[in-house]
Amino acid sequence: MEKVAKLGIKCVLHGSFRKHFDLIQQTRQVFTDAGIEVIAPKLSDIAGEKDGFAYLEGEENADPRLIELLYLHNLKDLGQNGFSYFVNPEGYIGKSVSYELGIAQLSNIRCFFMENPNDHPAYVHKNSVWKPEKLAEYILDKGVPPDPLIKRNEKALHKLWEDLMVPGSIVAAGAMIQYEPRKTTDKKEILLVKTHKWGDRYSMVGGKVRRNELFKDALLREVKEETGLSGKVDRHVCTFDQIKNSGYYRSGIQHIFIDNVVKVDSRRVTLNEEAQDYIWITAEEALASLHIEPNARHTIELYINLMPQR
Repeated sequence: MEKVAKLGIKCVLHGSFRKHFDLIQQTRQVFTDAGIEVIAPKLSDIAGEKDGFAYLEGEENADPRLIELLYLHNLKDLGQNGFSYFVNPEGYIGKSVSYELGIAQLSNIRCFFMENPNDHPAYVHKNSVWKPEKLAEYILDKGVPPDPLIKRNEKALHKLWEDLMVPGSIVAAGAMIQYEPRKTTDKKEILLVKTHKWGDRYSMVGGKVRRNELFKDALLREVKEETGLSGKVDRHVCTFDQIKNSGYYRSGIQHIFIDNVVKVDSRRVTLNEEAQDYIWITAEEALASLHIEPNARHTIELYINLMPQR
């Protein structure tokens, strides 16, 4: 198989060492052959069992709580495209692995499963259940793990689950998408999108910066995902905390917006499911005629003062 190790994709395997250690090692080999770095468990043998807990070689005299916590610390090293994979044949996870699943999900780690869990009331995305070989093939083909999808009839569950994962601070990358006209006498236009999230008001394209993701990469990713446009990050417009009474406030969370101009040379927009409509318009006309949510209005006002409009 062709290697993808140069992409730096890492994973942590989870499962019952006592029941399924051979299958865990087989899964390790499948991912390793695909160039995916399995950072845990280390290649080792079962040294013994005590009180239902399986010890690897070198761990025989260690406190099982310490072993578990050290294992979970591997999640911090997964990086942007890293993931947890749960080896759970016939849906069995077990007590200690249920704990690992909870920590992984709360840490916003991508989680994939060999089978749908049937002994744990876990929230599992659509597109999260993969056989090791199929998941490895996907990563070889796409260069990244699959993004979990929301089931149509589980949006409320997803919202509750996502709220649990929210950290104390959120950094949101906002794109003031600017089309550069070919004629120097023409005014620059900006792209605004209308979304249900903002009560059918117009706003800017943007989203949360992911774990271990550079801000610039997040900005261009959001533009591509939401509009299909490719662009170039230009000037910084503003950085600000959440505006009060804007309709997007969450108690106990520091929500920081960083907005930059993103220049594009095409007006051909392909919206994803996040927005219902879009408009190309000059910034002045937008402020005068559109119903714009407060955060975007604030950025547009600053943008007008910052950027020459011809």
